[in-house]
Amino acid sequence: MNIKKQNKPTSLAQLVDSYQSSGKYTFLRDEAITALGLSKQAIKKAVERLVAKQRLAVPRRGFYVIVPLEYRQAEAPPPIWFIDDLMRFHGCSYYVGLLSAAAIHGAAHQQPQEFQVIAPIQLRQLNVGRARIRFFTKQQMKHTPIQEVKTETGSMRVSTPEATALDLVRYMENAGHLNHVATVLSELADRLDAGKLISAAEQEPELAHVQRLGYLLDQVGVSASLSTQLAEWITKKKPTSTALRADKPTARQPTDRKWKVRVNEKIEVDEV
Repeated sequence: MNIKKQNKPTSLAQLVDSYQSSGKYTFLRDEAITALGLSKQAIKKAVERLVAKQRLAVPRRGFYVIVPLEYRQAEAPPPIWFIDDLMRFHGCSYYVGLLSAAAIHGAAHQQPQEFQVIAPIQLRQLNVGRARIRFFTKQQMKHTPIQEVKTETGSMRVSTPEATALDLVRYMENAGHLNHVATVLSELADRLDAGKLISAAEQEPELAHVQRLGYLLDQVGVSASLSTQLAEWITKKKPTSTALRADKPTARQPTDRKWKVRVNEKIEVDEV
């Protein structure tokens, strides 16, 4: 039986087609140079031509994302297709977090307008096609509970529902402030496990964030068992009183005794 030998790509466009046909949607400049035997300058010009044709997107210099036909109008596939490869390119650990993680876990009442990623170092925001990727710094993130989530092109690291809930409180200003966080938590509530939430809380350096989370979970109707177990864990830590909103005054505001939270803002949850 004669097997037809596949022609070796001789141009960047052909190389991109061959990568896509094999399910590969990202590649590096050095890969292209090696595969085609072209100079760095020649690859640069070829990339510019394919970007102009909306065939490639370039999130970072030297890192390329292939744009399939169905995403030409958006100028790039969604970040979940390439975030794992991008962070590997950076040589940086990460996880998808906050509103993006909440949406992945089913809390999608309001789709996030940006793709939110947690990393241990500061990284500048990226605009890839019409998508915006925003990075948040969390130096002590190696113990944050995460899970691998399958994507169309592989997998990515995502904070667990419990770690997501804690991060939403920690980064409240970047998650749409208090009422929006409460609304998202109301959608996450039935996905939270008491034991896993306490394990995640053990890794949270600021007990005040756990206190605020506990109060918010009570307001949105979390299970009595989860609430009780988390409150018992907090009590053992001998918490001091903390404000629900750290940026607002607390004078003459009532204190929730269960969580030792000074309630300086009324919670209003959107209908979901």
